[in-house]
Amino acid sequence: MKNRVSPRLGLGIAICSLPCLPLHAQEATTVSLPPIEIVAVSPLSGIGTGIDRDKLPSTTQTLEPRDFQRTYSPNVTDTMQARTPTAVSIDVNGNPLAQDFFYHGFVASPRQGTPQGLAVYQNGMRINEAFGDTVNWDLVPPQAIERMDISSNNPAFGLNALGGAVSIQMKNGFTWQGFEAQTMGGSFGRVSGMLQYGKQIDDFSLYFTADATRDGGWRYHSASSQVRLYGDLGYRTPDAELHFIANGGQTVLGVVGPTPFALVSNDYRSVFTSPQSTDNQAGSLALTGRFPLNADWTINSNFYMRAFKQVHTDGNDADVEGCSSRSSYPGQLCLQDDNFDYLLNGGSKTQAFRNLFVIRDQQGNTIPYQDGVAYGTIDRTYVHSLSVGAALQATDTEKLFGHDNHLTFGGSVDRSQLSFSSTSTLGQITSDFSVQASGFPGAGSIIRTDGNLGYVPTYLTGHTTYYGVYALDTFDILPNVSITGGGRLNIAVINTADATGYESELNINSAFSRINPVAGISWRILPTLTAYAGYSEANRAPTPLELDCANPLQPCLLENSLTSDPPLQQVVSHTVEAGLRGAETVLGDGLISWKAGYFHTQNTNDILSLASTIPGRGYYANVPGTLRQGVELGVQFQTGDWLAYLNYGYVDATYRFTGTLASPNNPYADENGDITVHPGNHIPGIPRHLLKMGADYRVTPKLKIGGDVLIVGPQYYIGDESNQNPQLPMYWTLNLHASYDVNDHIQFFGLINNATNNHYATYGAFYQTDTNAQLVTGIPFTNDARTITAAQPLSLYAGVKVTF
Repeated sequence: MKNRVSPRLGLGIAICSLPCLPLHAQEATTVSLPPIEIVAVSPLSGIGTGIDRDKLPSTTQTLEPRDFQRTYSPNVTDTMQARTPTAVSIDVNGNPLAQDFFYHGFVASPRQGTPQGLAVYQNGMRINEAFGDTVNWDLVPPQAIERMDISSNNPAFGLNALGGAVSIQMKNGFTWQGFEAQTMGGSFGRVSGMLQYGKQIDDFSLYFTADATRDGGWRYHSASSQVRLYGDLGYRTPDAELHFIANGGQTVLGVVGPTPFALVSNDYRSVFTSPQSTDNQAGSLALTGRFPLNADWTINSNFYMRAFKQVHTDGNDADVEGCSSRSSYPGQLCLQDDNFDYLLNGGSKTQAFRNLFVIRDQQGNTIPYQDGVAYGTIDRTYVHSLSVGAALQATDTEKLFGHDNHLTFGGSVDRSQLSFSSTSTLGQITSDFSVQASGFPGAGSIIRTDGNLGYVPTYLTGHTTYYGVYALDTFDILPNVSITGGGRLNIAVINTADATGYESELNINSAFSRINPVAGISWRILPTLTAYAGYSEANRAPTPLELDCANPLQPCLLENSLTSDPPLQQVVSHTVEAGLRGAETVLGDGLISWKAGYFHTQNTNDILSLASTIPGRGYYANVPGTLRQGVELGVQFQTGDWLAYLNYGYVDATYRFTGTLASPNNPYADENGDITVHPGNHIPGIPRHLLKMGADYRVTPKLKIGGDVLIVGPQYYIGDESNQNPQLPMYWTLNLHASYDVNDHIQFFGLINNATNNHYATYGAFYQTDTNAQLVTGIPFTNDARTITAAQPLSLYAGVKVTF
């Protein structure tokens, strides 16, 4: 929320950074002050309970409706990436609707198994999903966002706020009125439509929005669809404000994932093993309230219920072979065991060990091995959760000892019932790299190994309960100097149970707790210049997924099977942050704002996803420490006709220990599939340099043009923790947009994304080169271990928007 202070106000009602002048001097002086930005300091800090950003000892990026409108994108992370200096969206899945969002080197990802480091709230409701703390950005409609605050250095946001938090406040009928409808179409069969309506009648309000998108996908087998609904019914009096909120959505994402580099070089649209798709469904109901008790005290509340369901289908190489002659099942189908030759040297122990690799169907029968078949699997996971939560917060703004003071304290409870299941169906890889469950003995069988080493049907139930109590106080020791202090107690209780009765190792009962402090100072050196410095801590508990996949001796087919639960420690971050920011009105109605900040976040007991010596499997493990540090610089200029911005971010993400990590597909791995990490090695998948620039210009009262440039520096391939391989190259892209207002109600617009048609990759990893897929193609792609997710080429879109 912005309140513009008139540039002609006298110093008698302005903020003084020096002792005020005598009255006659005040009358002869005018001051040009920037807007005051009110930002969220907790999940429930909405309009009326936030605080002046310049009083906080941390950095905050605020995005408003105009920021999302100018991109015309159905994906919120596109705007978040463009406008936030140290933010980048990495397209791991190969789908523009479901990307990983990185901020300060920490991620909020829709992919199960990704170590999550950001807390995300929508209207005070936690939307990190219960099973893996994932964030499904595809379920958030951008047109319904009233404001978004992306902040760091604040443990009040609870679990997962290691690198920061994202607080989303949605529109309602009090803040947005009117009617707007939009339709758009263009490249690769994309068609979308959106409408929103807001109305206030006396003390009541209504807001509703719906949108739908159908995209044929620019790669093979990558079609997606998306439908989202959001509604808010509000009521307010001078003493209270209530909102009943309903939110729902379904997305079917053609998630085709990374492809071997040689295949992409041969055909830019190629994919590697399909089907790959994710079906997300979510719905929530919430009741939020704001109750001003008097001029100083306000109570905020939130009660919600949220259901989430995900079905993920993934065609993969099966990593199987004929059983070893040293087992009891020669001629039958077995999991590959070549990497275990060094464990046992012979005799009865070797035979018993090899027997654990035999594959059986659902009836318990072994399956004959057939030479020449490119064995594959269709792996399916099912995640369902039902979450309920309540939060209560009090805000006090009364003066303390005659000084301005802003006190916020509150508590929350979030409880989720969850279930997880997975199966692997045996099939064969065809010439187009699709996996078909037919054509050979055993095809279509749901398989498992005797030793539960990889292919293990899993049926898991459980629940999580997260408790939080927090307090945060900002006190003005001088009119232009504020100190902040506070903390939060987090308690996480996680229970899971095997529903089959055969895998007792999946039964866990874990609890984690921690008090995380925050302290800092801000100094308004001038009315247009502020300095700040702060320290904070945050933690995240291991997720149920990580706790049930933490044994290197029984690794998981990640996103598919669970195995056992050696104890994992919670992750704790320690952040030091400092910087300068300023804003000043210029040229009459113009506003120039800028910021320069430094952050240093060290994690202890960080959790990594590691590869296993069994090909295609992995597990989670704590490592002693990691560090993410860097700088962010940003400047923006805005007038009635112009918007221009320039942002630069530097993120130095490194390991802070010496140790051996498993990375069997890395070309530099030793004979056991291991690499050695040293302090200072860079964390893969996090680019160090980010440069963003953009501008909009109103050429005439009816015509507006604009564009954005994104430059992302090199990054190491996932699996190259020792930094021995060449990096994924830097890339850049240019997006252009224009709009023409026919009249006050009708607007035509057009987009050109990746206008220069650059071919580049946003993500890279290594894969097992001795894949069964080499049997079905003449392309020599198995001599290069690199696999990449290529970016969408030149795309053109056009549409029309109607507004009343």
